[in-house]
Amino acid sequence: MKNAAYQMLCRLLVVALVAWPMQPAMAGMIGTDAALAAASAQADRNVINDALSRSDVARQLQSQGVDPEAVKLRVAAMTDAEARSLAGQIAAAPAGADSGWIVVGLVIAALVWIVYAYR
Repeated sequence: MKNAAYQMLCRLLVVALVAWPMQPAMAGMIGTDAALAAASAQADRNVINDALSRSDVARQLQSQGVDPEAVKLRVAAMTDAEARSLAGQIAAAPAGADSGWIVVGLVIAALVWIVYAYR
């Protein structure tokens, strides 16, 4: 009985080795540019996550009905090109963000004053 079980197990293992295809292991070198691209993509995502973790940004997201955790999941799902683009926009944004409107308002006010002053 014990001998028959061993023979059956051996036959099953031989059939399994022959029937199931084996994939050969593939190893290769990656280039420096591929390694740097992966590191750069992670750095871009870190820039975005740092901006999203600020309290004023999280408060603004919540006021518009967006869950900050859902936003972080969406950032993780971005492609490398999308993350690079958004991180570039964050880096190029002015620190005050509304200073342009103040200048426009002052120019319009000055023009209105000049028009009414010389009538």
